[in-house]
Parts: sequence; C-alpha cells; structure tokens
Amino acid sequence: MSTFHNRVSRKLLKEKANADNTPRITLSFYCYFTIEDQKQFRDDWYKKLNGLNVYGRIYIANEGINAQMNCPTHLFNELQEFIYAYPEMNALRLNKAVEENNNSFYVLDIKIRTKIVADGINDPNFSMENKGSYVNALQFNELAKDKNTLLIDMRNHYEFEVGRFKNAVEIPSDTFREQLPMAAEMFQSEKERNIIMYCTGGIRCEKASAWMLHNGYNNVFHLEGGIINYINQVKEKQLENHFIGKNFVFDERLGERITDDVIANCHVCGSPCDVHVNCTNSACHLLFIQCDGCKKQLDGCCSKECQDFIHLTEEEQKEKRKGIDKGRNIFNKSKQRIANISNKKADPKLI
Repeated sequence: MSTFHNRVSRKLLKEKANADNTPRITLSFYCYFTIEDQKQFRDDWYKKLNGLNVYGRIYIANEGINAQMNCPTHLFNELQEFIYAYPEMNALRLNKAVEENNNSFYVLDIKIRTKIVADGINDPNFSMENKGSYVNALQFNELAKDKNTLLIDMRNHYEFEVGRFKNAVEIPSDTFREQLPMAAEMFQSEKERNIIMYCTGGIRCEKASAWMLHNGYNNVFHLEGGIINYINQVKEKQLENHFIGKNFVFDERLGERITDDVIANCHVCGSPCDVHVNCTNSACHLLFIQCDGCKKQLDGCCSKECQDFIHLTEEEQKEKRKGIDKGRNIFNKSKQRIANISNKKADPKLI
C-alpha cells in the first residue's frame, strides 16, 4: 500500500507558506469513531487535503481522528464536503479559530497514532460511549455561577498559566495522561457536585468526562467544542465571557488573545508577560514565557548557558548536540524545567 509524505524540507515549506498571501481559515475538529484501516484512511486524507493546499497536523487512530489545520478560504466548502462525506462526521462541528492567522501551519502532517489523544488508559472496561453531558456557552455560564459546581481545567499547566476560566481548578501536571488519574483521585469528596470539565477544543475534556464517570462520579459535564467554541458562541450571542487571558493553541501562533488580562509572568525576570517562545538554542528548544527585554538580552534563549551555546561554532554545537533530540520540546514545558529557569533570575550572572 502506498503512503504519502512531504519530500520538501520544512524550512522551504515554511518560507513558501509565509510568502503565500491567500486568505486561510484555521480550524480544528475531532471525532471518536472506529477506523479499521488507518493506513488507507491516512493516504486518502493526505491525497485530498494536499490537493486542497491544506496545512495542518492530523492524528489518526483506531478510536478516531484529531485534526488542526488551515485551508484556503475559497476551498473551505470543498474541504467541509469531504469531511461530511464520512457518515460518522456528517455535520460535525468544525471549530474555527478565534483569531485568524495565515501562518498557523505551514506543512501537512498526517500521522497514525495508538490513540488520538494520549491518555494512558489501559482499563479494558473503559468506554467512550458513557461520557459526560455537553454544555454550550450559555449553559456553562449558568452552571458556573452555581456554588455546587466544580470547574476543572483539563489542559496542561502551561496552557492554564496564560489563560483560564474564572474559579477554575488546575490539575498540576505536564501531560494529559498524568492528569486523568490525578483528577479522579483529587475530587473523591466532590462526587455529588456538578463537575464541568473543559479544554481547548473539546477532545481532552470529553474523554476526561467519560473517565470521571467510569470512576464513580455522577453529575459530569464537558464544554462542547472547548474554549474555542465557547469564545465563538460568546461573540455570536453576546454572552458574558468567563474566560480571562490567552487561549494557548498548538500551532505556530502559540496563543489566541481572548481578553487584555496578562495573568502570567516572564520565566526569566518575573515581569508580567504571557508570550510563549521556543528557546533559540536548537539543543534545548524549550517552550517558555519570555518578555521582550529578556528576549533581547538573551538572544531569544531561556538562559545564559543556552545563549553561550548558540555563539559556539557550528562544529562545537554539533559535537555537544550528539545524541540529543529536543524537537519534541516545542510543546514541552515541564514544571521542573521552568523552575530551573526561574530560579536563575536571582543570579544576575545567569540572566
């Protein structure tokens, strides 16, 4: 069976995308349904989407599809028709970005995964068929005002750090697979309360709601379409907005501005800031928050050590990078690594 993949370097693809001024729509969607032949599904989707000049990141698994992408505005209807041609996805909600930006993606990646969202669940009795009830923006607002409601954020700590719903509870972890058992354990005494779970686009909180029900919780809800759909509904229906700050997104933008509130701080100097960047040092590439002043002072690096590293010769850098793969750190910001940066701010020599 043939497979399809990019044969052009990502650098050239990014340059091509940045030079293309064609208006684009950024969207995301997911659907839990059984895909038996994932390789054929992937190849069919790559052929079609590549033909429509779509860029994005799509995960295919036996349990369904998880997709983030952008497409030329004038081809959106054709893309939608292709998606809706699958009975399981007919009339599926396609979340459109809160902030439009042509540069959200610059390459098309379609990958086969064990699961469309890594959850660490190995319980054979767990099923996505028994999941929490959807709530739309209006229902969310009403339930959130109830003192008997517990609002749980099912995103990673670095997402929670820059933006969140008022009175939301964080599950302090680096990954979703860590969060699930933590959430089930943390709220044992709250099983009779109304529990609303939310995430960026809905995929994580939907699975989390099913996991909570599986663990004996009763009144579990999850925000339909996540934060993205909530904000769009708030704008369309002129509802009260309960979300503050930025909505972190997993593409080149790294965030959508929802309100003017800056609730995070630069990880180097501690000043108010909510701009995520990746360390310029390719051997580090850590995702962290950095203000303009520190960015200038450290040449876009997270520390003096990394700044010193990028000024080595290419040969010296290559030697020090041997055996190190930091590519995944583009969306990797563990609490410990950030603490290591923040602790250095007390020593002027390291800033």
